[in-house]
Amino acid sequence: MIDDWQCLETAQGGDEKAWRDLFDRHYPSLVKMISCITGSIEAGHDLAQESFVRLLHARITHRSGTFKSFLSTIAYRLALKERSRHNSHPPSDSALIADNSPSPLELAIRDETDRIIFQVIQSLSAEHREILTLRFIGGQSYEEIASITEVPIGTVKSRMFYAVKISREMLKERGVFK
Repeated sequence: MIDDWQCLETAQGGDEKAWRDLFDRHYPSLVKMISCITGSIEAGHDLAQESFVRLLHARITHRSGTFKSFLSTIAYRLALKERSRHNSHPPSDSALIADNSPSPLELAIRDETDRIIFQVIQSLSAEHREILTLRFIGGQSYEEIASITEVPIGTVKSRMFYAVKISREMLKERGVFK
């Protein structure tokens, strides 16, 4: 199997199979990441597709980072724009937790534990939610997160620490952890 950078180069040259391989490998995790940042599964699908369109047309001059980080940066920035377009937050975080009726996103996340984890992530501040999402859903390293979010690595680590601490406490309250 060729690496993602080579696959992109081949796809940009018109190879549909290479394009499909890239899409199949990265689309699901992009949808999850964007959905957690925006609070909308529909936005997750739309913006993940838009990320691939932008990737196809990108002029890449260097390959200093990972392909996944490059693609995640495109998706992250699109997600931030979408979120700011919709009042910079999904519907009231407390409303997501208090309302037991499933939202469209919750219907897409069928497993009850995943739904609870999603609710907990959505209840975090935007900065904590983004860091946690990039790390655990996007699979990014701390260095990659610092580069994507354009904040110092110390800030990334601090936000991660508090995001995990708050999430752990909330998950214990909901019976997911003991």
